[in-house]
Amino acid sequence: MADSNKKWYVMSAISGKEAKLKEYIENEMRHNHVISDHVSQVMIPMEKHAVSRNGKIVEKERISLPGYVFVEAEMTPDLASTLRFMPNCLGFLGGLSHPSPVPLSQINRMLGAAEESSKEMTSDVPYILDETIKVIDGPFSGFEGVIEDINTEKHTLKVMVKIFGRNTPLELSYAQVEKIAE
Repeated sequence: MADSNKKWYVMSAISGKEAKLKEYIENEMRHNHVISDHVSQVMIPMEKHAVSRNGKIVEKERISLPGYVFVEAEMTPDLASTLRFMPNCLGFLGGLSHPSPVPLSQINRMLGAAEESSKEMTSDVPYILDETIKVIDGPFSGFEGVIEDINTEKHTLKVMVKIFGRNTPLELSYAQVEKIAE
């Protein structure tokens, strides 16, 4: 924040239309001097999470606070009125013509939480070689096996499972298995 008069404000948006509202504000910043002179940035709080799709772990981003868009601005009654009547906007939290700002500590905490969740994605391997695991997802759900190999780049395990009395190697993602409580 270069200017001490600029503070963070929370706009309430129609759920699912947060990106459209952000895009509309950013487009208006190019044309409307009331907005461009007072608004410095628009942000949608995002977080990363892992999803298992077809046996592979895929990292996706999703909105951590659906229905809200954060605006850093030097708020004036004209600016509040202009922003409030944009498409997909339901208003401000804390008042209509004079919204109350969000403390910077809460914004930093929110941004810090998003960074921490992305660091958790690259955390250490939760499994070790020769550990017994149980398959919880996929066609071999319910089978138990022993970890033979760990691929940390792909987040997969090579597991030997006994099927019909024979050891069969399976390649499974971390999300498809769980540790057996001993």
